[in-house]
Amino acid sequence: MAQTVTGDAPEQKITVGSASRPVTTRLASLDALRGFDMFWIIGGDALVVSWANLTQWRTANWAAGQMEHVAWDGFHLYDLIFPLFVFLSGVAMPFSLSRRVERGDNRQALVLHAVKRGLILVALGVIYNNGLFQMGLGEMRYPSVLGRIGLAYTGAAVIVLFTGVKGQVRSLVGLLVGYWLALRFIPVPGGIGAGHLTQEGSLAGWVDRALVPGQLFLGDHDPEGLLSTLPAIASALAGALCGHLLRRPDWSPERKTLALLGAGAASVAAGAAWHPWFPVNKNLWTSSFVLVTAGLSILLLAVFYYLIDGRGWKRWAFPLQVIGANSILIYLAGRLIDFGRPVDFFLGGLLRNLSEDAGAVVFWIGFIVVEWVFLLVLYRRRIFLKV
Repeated sequence: MAQTVTGDAPEQKITVGSASRPVTTRLASLDALRGFDMFWIIGGDALVVSWANLTQWRTANWAAGQMEHVAWDGFHLYDLIFPLFVFLSGVAMPFSLSRRVERGDNRQALVLHAVKRGLILVALGVIYNNGLFQMGLGEMRYPSVLGRIGLAYTGAAVIVLFTGVKGQVRSLVGLLVGYWLALRFIPVPGGIGAGHLTQEGSLAGWVDRALVPGQLFLGDHDPEGLLSTLPAIASALAGALCGHLLRRPDWSPERKTLALLGAGAASVAAGAAWHPWFPVNKNLWTSSFVLVTAGLSILLLAVFYYLIDGRGWKRWAFPLQVIGANSILIYLAGRLIDFGRPVDFFLGGLLRNLSEDAGAVVFWIGFIVVEWVFLLVLYRRRIFLKV
């Protein structure tokens, strides 16, 4: 993991310590969409809930209900946050890995880089879950959100490095169909049998109980477990395929946008059609869940790409770009920095004179602003946490 700076101009030379390397222009829409995704994690969800409590508006109450994960089968918009981030990690691959292969970089070296990145994220995820040296090895939870991102990225990166677009499509389909066949037809030991898609009876849960040390998040199942990492790789591959499309120099922004809109709608429809036989389920990261969330991610990417990179309307997206440029850092900072203290310092007197519901709205607005100013300082100094 390194602290680096990046530039906006193609092939601008930047020096970090003693290293010098070229930096190429990146899609502004990618950072903005990543920032939009992270916004809901860093306080946007709590702001929506507090606003609904204050106003009791029907639309606000519906939105607040969407700001929580579905317990098992089904889908809320909050369930999109995690797979959208995995998807976006895939979108960036053709702009980094594929481009470097095309210019002659060694594939094996790129694989080692991807594995290193994945392992660093796994390690950061373990630290995020458990802290440092705070509990025994048997009491720790090893699967994590960052670990899922790291493993999905690594798996998809290897496929992208050694296959073309057709091979990546075949890999995506193979992962989705293979995962469905495994959960449906491989018997779970202990007399449970095959095809049980419950927390206690699924093959994914049994694999975690058998192979994952320490504690599982749900006791007998972990939503970031081993077997369900396979379809998460497919989520990243879906992003990579969109990245290939966005790299096409012979297509106009309008054509790219229409293609993304069509692919996104088709993916959502396919996932919904699969739901009766293989339910949309975040905890199991089912194949139908991959299709629905990838489809919604593609639709969001189409809108952000067209407005920001296609039409050049970038100013409105700047606040989101500031968040997206340091997404891993702000995720980790939530465990290390008490952003509520400056909110209390600046707004504490006001908050004590407001009703509980109104105070919650003001608090969360202040909380998000403090986080954003923190990220803006880093952005202006061109300091980004990269893995």
